[in-house]
Amino acid sequence: MQGAPLAARLRAEVAEEVRELGGLGLVTVQVGEDPASTIYLRLKHEAAQEAGIASDDRKVPEDISEEDLLALVSELNADEDVDGILVQLPLPPQFDEERIIRAIDPVKDVDGLHPFNAGELYLGRPRLVPATPLGIMALLAEHRIRLEGAEAVVVGRSDIVGKPIAHLLLQANATVTICHSRTADLARYTLEADVLVVAVGSPEVVTADMVKQGAAVVDVGINRTENGLAGDVAPAVADVAAFLTPVPGGVGPMTIAMLLQNTVKAARFRRGLLAFPKAGR
Repeated sequence: MQGAPLAARLRAEVAEEVRELGGLGLVTVQVGEDPASTIYLRLKHEAAQEAGIASDDRKVPEDISEEDLLALVSELNADEDVDGILVQLPLPPQFDEERIIRAIDPVKDVDGLHPFNAGELYLGRPRLVPATPLGIMALLAEHRIRLEGAEAVVVGRSDIVGKPIAHLLLQANATVTICHSRTADLARYTLEADVLVVAVGSPEVVTADMVKQGAAVVDVGINRTENGLAGDVAPAVADVAAFLTPVPGGVGPMTIAMLLQNTVKAARFRRGLLAFPKAGR
């Protein structure tokens, strides 16, 4: 399941929507100079600008006070030229991440992490949803992977991938099991999966002997090892699975494409073209 071709098509669709809407604004906030975050943000901004979205990367020093960071978020909330706000995570340990995320206006929360957006997803009314889970669902749809009635197993319970993809799969009428670092006998569950999503950030956690013949496997991980980049799924899984996302080139391009889609959706919410509950404002 190659992500790049579908992502390119979706980005072209976003560019057309941006032209129709007359321009959009996306602002990212980076605290400190984490090299991996810097690279990822650069890719996001390149994609945004290619789609015609005005994007700005606000870099602030790691020693900024939490109150000053909150003031910056408040300023962006009030800026009518800004449709989407993304605070790059993880933040340095001295910051209260939950407090910073809660400060973002939910209608501009293109990461989909604000408790209001997370709650709407939980209740089956998704508004703004984290980009990686949206990208996974788009890939599964593109390859006509049957979800209704399927056994779906999610390995990983993060707020940005594991939990939201579990809810999206459940809403697609899959029977969903969530596994994690405390799960005893992981293979017992993964071997039952028609659809297996692995998002733990540890190289080759899932091996070929843990995968059901003919399964669809989504590898979310991208890990730097002595031998180069590796996913959370061992390469030999390709001999067992009917579908497998490559690393790199699978989920990664989709995440950026769906972030752009979320920015368009946020703009539509803000302009009254889509309904966004006032309770979240």
